[in-house]
Amino acid sequence: MLVSFSLCLLAVWLTLPVRTITAAQTDEQLGFIGAETCQECHETQYASYARSIHSKKLVKGPQSQDACETCHGAGAMHVEKGGGRDVDIFAFDADVDSLAKSEKCLICHQKSTPSMDWWDASTHNREEVSCDSCHDLHTPAGSQKPREPEVCFGCHREIEIAANKYSHHPIIEGKVNCSSCHLPHGSVSTAMIKADSIQHLCFTCHADKRGPYIYEHPPVEENCLTCHSSHGSRHAKLLTEKVPNVCQDCHDWSRHPGTPYDNKTGFSGSSPSNRFFARSCLNCHGAIHGSNSFENHALTR
Repeated sequence: MLVSFSLCLLAVWLTLPVRTITAAQTDEQLGFIGAETCQECHETQYASYARSIHSKKLVKGPQSQDACETCHGAGAMHVEKGGGRDVDIFAFDADVDSLAKSEKCLICHQKSTPSMDWWDASTHNREEVSCDSCHDLHTPAGSQKPREPEVCFGCHREIEIAANKYSHHPIIEGKVNCSSCHLPHGSVSTAMIKADSIQHLCFTCHADKRGPYIYEHPPVEENCLTCHSSHGSRHAKLLTEKVPNVCQDCHDWSRHPGTPYDNKTGFSGSSPSNRFFARSCLNCHGAIHGSNSFENHALTR
């Protein structure tokens, strides 16, 4: 009975008249009006769009679909109501939901842009940072507004302060970008860095600190940030503290006295200490990242 019923439905379907819907009819039914209509009112916006990468034929995006309406939605109702900001049209305004704005971009970029694989799990997405917060969609190549590092400093003010300290990575000089170390669209690593761990990231530039060493300094293998600040510091070599204080965070009980070298014990008294001068602990223990000498178990020179 089931087979007979299916055959009857097929026979009925085959007898129905065939209706052909052209591309023009489809656009009209969906409310698409074409970029030429948009240009009549939005000349400046269209001119900037025409110079952008989104207008290029090689991009399988707006130009090969519906141009302006690919991102802003069908414009028929917008025109019918006389136009106006946000009138039956999707605009990338500050008061528009950030997830909705990013969703528009992800229609194309979720698959075409490899760096977007981890966007859904990224900190920027969780903090509701939309694509247009960092990118200007109507400029060549979708360039940032402004470019690094200023675009990142717009939100990360504490990093800007660190990058301007006495000792810092050459970020403000333009020799290192934020994206040199971080993946702004998401990563499985801490702070969206471009490596599995902090150490591996640092070793990409500081390979001489990687070893292997016969005698290793444990913090080097554990985490570079135990002793160093990643963006900037008021102490030399991006140290979190000046020596010997940074050394005494761990070495406070063996060989040398564990007394902190503060302003009382360091410079006063009948026999003032000289361990605040020059390189302090590093005067003797120069191989602080590790040593390949069989006799240098104390990481001395």
